[in-house]
Amino acid sequence: MHTRLPLPPEEEMYRALVACDGQYEGLFIFGVRTTGVFCRPTCPARKPLRENVRFFPSASEALAAGFRACRRCRPLEADGAAPDWLRGLLDRVESDPTRRWTDADLRAAAVAPSRVRRWFKQHHGMTFHAYLRARRLAAAVGQIHAGEQVTGAAFDHGYESLSGFREALKKWLGDAPRREMHRRPILVARMLTPLGPMIAAGADEGLYLLEFADRRMLPTQFRRIDRLFRRPIAPGEHPILEQTRREVAEYFEGRRTSFDLPLRHDGTDFQQRVWKALLTIPYGETVSYRELAKTIQRASAQRAVGRANGDNRFAIVIPCHRVVRSDGTLCGYGGGLWRKQWLLEHERRVLAQYGSIEKPRMNLSSVKPEPSLSADDADWRR
Repeated sequence: MHTRLPLPPEEEMYRALVACDGQYEGLFIFGVRTTGVFCRPTCPARKPLRENVRFFPSASEALAAGFRACRRCRPLEADGAAPDWLRGLLDRVESDPTRRWTDADLRAAAVAPSRVRRWFKQHHGMTFHAYLRARRLAAAVGQIHAGEQVTGAAFDHGYESLSGFREALKKWLGDAPRREMHRRPILVARMLTPLGPMIAAGADEGLYLLEFADRRMLPTQFRRIDRLFRRPIAPGEHPILEQTRREVAEYFEGRRTSFDLPLRHDGTDFQQRVWKALLTIPYGETVSYRELAKTIQRASAQRAVGRANGDNRFAIVIPCHRVVRSDGTLCGYGGGLWRKQWLLEHERRVLAQYGSIEKPRMNLSSVKPEPSLSADDADWRR
């Protein structure tokens, strides 16, 4: 099921496409009469004159009007999907993750190293070679954690010497390797959604983070995870990440109204009270910050409740998007107010189409949290 919101005013959309404003990604598509092409709001191509632009709520409607998809911004693909020129390389990386790729190897594969570097910096926050190194190290640490000897794990993952492996591990962990290498890493993966890419982080103990990839607070959230758990963080795959992909996809398809994911929701006592209260808000409904504060018996702590909402590490899963102002207007969503509006409209339309859906209880207690931070911890109040 695909939910579409009413289009913003046309002048607002034109200003957004001229500015390549990513906050409008997913809200509209625009077609250019002079070229017959339709694009995303963030298309880097030369900007058309206002009188030559038509706006559409979806790519399918632009196609039906006779426009063809832009080859630069690829509006028919999910936002953040790997482009055609990169897919072959990614397939080869997945089939042989221990391989050490050089710039010469990339050129031999008909891929420009600078182009690969830019794409990985934009979508993973690191270069292609840094991504490969982190994956190899994470896999080796996981093998050591499973009982493999350090020497065997190093050679199995492409390291030519034990000293080279230890030096790489020391740089990655920033601590004494012998003490840290037995701590299994928290693995991080991207997933594509109708609202843009999301970042998920998980391990055997559960899900540590689910957030939109373009959220400005994402680096801060990773620093908090590092301080809370003292575990290496690296790109990789894990069954909990696959479960997260599946359940998030079901949510967007209108087939899921709550989640069965085990969460590492560690935080202050106050934050955990707020996050648990968020899980009581029915699917498709909203409450005000004042009502949420009363729910946790802290009626005067509306601002603190708002800060706890902002510190929530689990977008959609812990539904902070269901909290609004007392007058019903939207505010305070780190993923962007347009996403908050989209999510609320999506849930209401699912209920309007299917009626009441039985909602399973979120599995927050299946994983015992580590000791909470103190309520006056300065890092959590930034």
